[in-house]
Amino acid sequence: MNYNNILTAFSQGITTITVNRPSKLNALNKATIKELHAAFKHADTDKNTKVIIVTGSGEKAFVAGADISEFAHFDSKKGKKLAQKGQELLFDFIENLSTPTIAAINGFALGGGLELAMACHFRVASNNAKMGLPEVSLGVIPGYGGTQRLPQLIGKGRALELIMTAGMIDTNQALSYGLVNHVTAPEDLLPLCEKIAGKIARNSPVAIGAAIKAVNANYKDGTNGFEVEIFEFGNCFDTQDFTEGTTAFLEKRRADFIGK
Repeated sequence: MNYNNILTAFSQGITTITVNRPSKLNALNKATIKELHAAFKHADTDKNTKVIIVTGSGEKAFVAGADISEFAHFDSKKGKKLAQKGQELLFDFIENLSTPTIAAINGFALGGGLELAMACHFRVASNNAKMGLPEVSLGVIPGYGGTQRLPQLIGKGRALELIMTAGMIDTNQALSYGLVNHVTAPEDLLPLCEKIAGKIARNSPVAIGAAIKAVNANYKDGTNGFEVEIFEFGNCFDTQDFTEGTTAFLEKRRADFIGK
């Protein structure tokens, strides 16, 4: 597929999606959000893709926020529509993908950029990265899930401090807070993500998708995560991956999973 604002590449079961607007520090505009949706959807439905990595082009930014020029003139009605559509089209969409998604944070991840990273299943950062939600300095709040996902990841008090001060944290703080899983040198960022992705890709895609559903259920109001776990656990028993996995274990060989 041809895109104007992103790049995609596939290798050894990994689809890498790169936000490619370096002159704008990879800021998210409507067109980029639509293209990201299409790229994530395509990768998720591709049987050969076991893991998705998303990153930013250049050395300065993962995604340095939303494109403010697009909504500076909006009223409340348009603002609500912007947030709702963005969450549905991209951020909630990524969070609920059955294909594991890793954010490779290679620089500034601010506002919508941090929200994009938090929508991914986990995050790895280069040691020059900076993260924050500075929206209140513009007279608005995070609108792409930031007020919900940040407290889930680092706790209410830390999240409120970061949001209310409109400040940034470095990777040492992000790691200690649990916002990122790993920190590495910039040149090692994608290799580390690919190494982790390779470990994930050896396992059952069907079981991984079920695990994502069960974990996410714990963060949804009105949903009993334990019941979802029981349901997904039971469903695994009727899959070819379960038969292959248990058979391979008993035969003392490596499982050869069919995939999605």
